[in-house]
Formats: sequence, C-alpha cells, structure tokens
Amino acid sequence: MMKKNIALLLVLFFVLDSNAQCAMCKAVVENGGLDMAEGINSGITYLMLFPYLLVAILGYVLFRYKKRLKN
Repeated sequence: MMKKNIALLLVLFFVLDSNAQCAMCKAVVENGGLDMAEGINSGITYLMLFPYLLVAILGYVLFRYKKRLKN
C-alpha cells in the first residue's frame, strides 16, 4: 500500500512539471512565427512516436515468445 501511495505522489509531482513545460512552449510559439509553430508540432510528433513504437515492438516480441511456448 505504501508503494502505491509513493507512486501516486511521484506521478502527481511530474504532472505538475509537465504543465509548466506546456505553458513555456505556448509562450515561445506565441512569440514566434508559423514556421516555429510547425517545427514544434513536428518535434512533438517525432518524440511521441518512439514510446508507441517501443510498446509495439515489445508486444510483438512477447506475442512471438508466447507462441513459441505453445509449440
């Protein structure tokens, strides 16, 4: 139970940090032009791709591993 409480507190702590970063990005984009906004959006998409890619690869590896165990 104690580990769950600590994990919850850590998650809440990091959520507050991410909100601060979003406000900073918004301020930079508002002061920049259209090219800067497109660049930041492309960067966000690029960074968002890798966690999904890693989860997909892990899922595929686990699927293959379980399939081999059945044979």
